[in-house]
Amino acid sequence: MQRQTRYMERTNSIARGKRSLEGDEEQQPERKRPALASVIVEALKVDSLQKLCSSLEPILRRVVSEEVERALAKLGPPRLNGRSSPKRIEGPDGRSLQLHFRSRLSLPLFTGGKVEGEQGAAIHIVLVDANIGHVVTTGPEASVKLDVVVLEGDFNNEDDEDWTQEEFESHVVKEREGKRPLLTGDLQVTLKEGVGTLGELTFTDNSSWIRSRKFRLGLKVASGYCDGIRVREAKTEAFTVKDHRGELYKKHYPPALHDDVWRLEKIGKDGSFHKRLNSAGIFTVEDFLRLVVRDQQKLRNILGSGMSNKMWEALLEHAKTCVLSGKLYVYYTDDSRSVGVVFNNIYELNGLITGEQYVPADSLSDSQKVYVDTLVKKAYDNWNQVIEYDGKSLLNFRQNRRSSARNELQMGAIDYPNALDQQLQLPRLPVSVPTEQVHSGLQVGGKHWVNF
Repeated sequence: MQRQTRYMERTNSIARGKRSLEGDEEQQPERKRPALASVIVEALKVDSLQKLCSSLEPILRRVVSEEVERALAKLGPPRLNGRSSPKRIEGPDGRSLQLHFRSRLSLPLFTGGKVEGEQGAAIHIVLVDANIGHVVTTGPEASVKLDVVVLEGDFNNEDDEDWTQEEFESHVVKEREGKRPLLTGDLQVTLKEGVGTLGELTFTDNSSWIRSRKFRLGLKVASGYCDGIRVREAKTEAFTVKDHRGELYKKHYPPALHDDVWRLEKIGKDGSFHKRLNSAGIFTVEDFLRLVVRDQQKLRNILGSGMSNKMWEALLEHAKTCVLSGKLYVYYTDDSRSVGVVFNNIYELNGLITGEQYVPADSLSDSQKVYVDTLVKKAYDNWNQVIEYDGKSLLNFRQNRRSSARNELQMGAIDYPNALDQQLQLPRLPVSVPTEQVHSGLQVGGKHWVNF
């Protein structure tokens, strides 16, 4: 009888809890959905910011290395590759000190080549107390000297496993007999407030001769430091080191305009795609991008059915990371050179010049786009009449004509088809063709790709 009573009480309690939860859900007000206009504005802001960051990234990456080191010391619990921290071996003081690489390596690696982080970034390391998940910034451990070593690629494949100092040492790889030291360069690094940065390192031999055919970089406390204190060593992911001859076939990230077209992903050197492109007169990354802009379907036809949609997307994404130069092309409507369309060096439309005014491609009104598209077609059909500039010379040319253009050309004198509405006025800029405005559209994959 008592069991039955307790069962009824639990059932009633669960039912009351369920009704309470349902009631709370009904009382919650419906989340306000953002307006479509605000979403579009935010998306445009993000797109512009991404373009700016992409342009500045190579310069800023090396400048901020020291700032990154300081910031790392303030970060919270480290999570490597999205996994939880490994099991911990606590010392007598209750701390679990562990070294960690905070940067991933740029792969593949070649003998004689510099060991770098992804996209050429510095490789940072930190000393962490795994019990509290913070970088150790004080005490003698925070300024220890570390040795950089090479490990077997199959050492401790599972990130959630721990290891002893003896296990770590047993997997250290030395050079082959009669060979130079396997790793050369700055083989020691000193922590500062628990954070350090690897110096220049170079492999002198490939990894094909060891069991796993892969290496890892490892870090351990140098002899004479932290005596009696266990600091767990650090290791990178496993990687292959190839002979430098393989670098001759290496893809470039990002590719350069003058690179051979096979430097792009999915285009193998001397392979079928490479031969097809060369036969069509496409030899460089610049040639490839120019045809992407002018006639993408023609390019797909050249590559043939062997290029799947997935391969094409990867190829195009890699090509669009190419950094463009400041070269510009202008097609003028007549000899007065008062009205013209501006292209970057892969023939992508940048904007419209009219007298002293310049309108970026993504700021054109619908009526202006109709007129500009007509000019773009004429430019592509008469490319021998297009004039080449660099950004500076074009700016100087427009400034020299500024006084005369102000008197001779007014916005209403331009013969737009169907007579543009009087209220459509091009914004007046401080100078004729601002360099920053022109270059803001130089990233491949801008908003106005014209295909014919």
